[in-house]
Amino acid sequence: MRLLDQFEGSKLLPNIMHFGRVLRSAGLPVGPGKIIDAVNAVQTVGIASRKDFYWSLHAVFVNRRDQHDVYDQAFHIFWRDPRLLERMLGMLMPEVPGEEQNEPQEPPSRRIMEAMSPKEQEGQQQEQEKEPEVEVEATLTASANELLQKMDFEDMSAEEVAAAKAAISRMRLTIDEVPMRRFERSHRIDRVDMRATLRAAMRSGGGLIPLQYRRRRKRTPPLVILCDISGSMGRYTRMLLHFMHAITNDRDRVHTFLFGTRLTNVTRHLRQKDVDVALECCNDMVDDWSGGTRIGESLKEFNRFWSRRVLGQGAVMLLISDGLDRDAGRGLEIEMERLHKSCRRFVWLNPLLRFEGFEPKSQGIRAILPHVDEFRPVHNLESLTELVDALNRQLSRRQEGMGEWLQAM
Repeated sequence: MRLLDQFEGSKLLPNIMHFGRVLRSAGLPVGPGKIIDAVNAVQTVGIASRKDFYWSLHAVFVNRRDQHDVYDQAFHIFWRDPRLLERMLGMLMPEVPGEEQNEPQEPPSRRIMEAMSPKEQEGQQQEQEKEPEVEVEATLTASANELLQKMDFEDMSAEEVAAAKAAISRMRLTIDEVPMRRFERSHRIDRVDMRATLRAAMRSGGGLIPLQYRRRRKRTPPLVILCDISGSMGRYTRMLLHFMHAITNDRDRVHTFLFGTRLTNVTRHLRQKDVDVALECCNDMVDDWSGGTRIGESLKEFNRFWSRRVLGQGAVMLLISDGLDRDAGRGLEIEMERLHKSCRRFVWLNPLLRFEGFEPKSQGIRAILPHVDEFRPVHNLESLTELVDALNRQLSRRQEGMGEWLQAM
């Protein structure tokens, strides 16, 4: 009541409520309880300082690091930051030839633009619903229209992100079984099991010697994932974490590590059945989210403390990173060579590979490439589907195509 008396006649309270609706439309989990908490926070902090007002709402509406960018853009646009308003208006103004142009600024995300204009978005959705959808047959159980399959994760709206998450949650990874060193009993004529044959002969009194056979046991190899969570990978980390959660809960022996400037094992947290609970646990566990990248030091820590534990029995390894290293590739080649020799297959997923003119110019990328069996893009649902296709096939350790590509560099 004190807040109502203090700002009687103003539109602050309705605007806080509308701001919460905008954040909810942009994909943040905002409900009536958080709206009430936001009003209480503003009542406690006050509105004398714009900075204090910003952080008081931030403390209520943002509970994960990946939500910060969405909140920041929505706040400055909704509460009328002149610089962002000029940027948005500049996108609509015609360019005059010969006029000096300022440095290009990154436009607000599509999720924020749609949340700010819900009426226009509803009209666009109605028009899209009238158009016939082209269904594609995915290798996984995920089924979505062709546009959603090819759309970059960075360009998705809030509804498209939700649809992509639902498609990822239905993905199934069935890596073919590989033979192990141990044997098991077999009824087919294969290798003769001498020990079992002698035992059978002793039971029969030696008159008959029934041959017993054995074969190698088969089991799916372990899957180890190293995912880069630095600032340059932040726009893709959210969707890839959903992908890793779906795989971890679908099969056994999946080990997941996140790294930026340090290495963090989040395997136990991703085994939570509820994806929101799993991501919340990962968020609390990791301290270097959206920071720098030290790939060499992170791989060194993995090789020293974890490789012997998780890379046994012909493990398949996925490295998800753009290869941009803060240490300029120092010590990276040595760690990559050791890591490559410790696993059956090494697959590198790089979102930068989606660009047609991609060239391995950075030292980090050049240090990793010679020790990679497969080099694939990861930026949309289609790339994830193709990845699972590749993992479900047994390929040679070093493909000829990769060797030819490296020689042409």
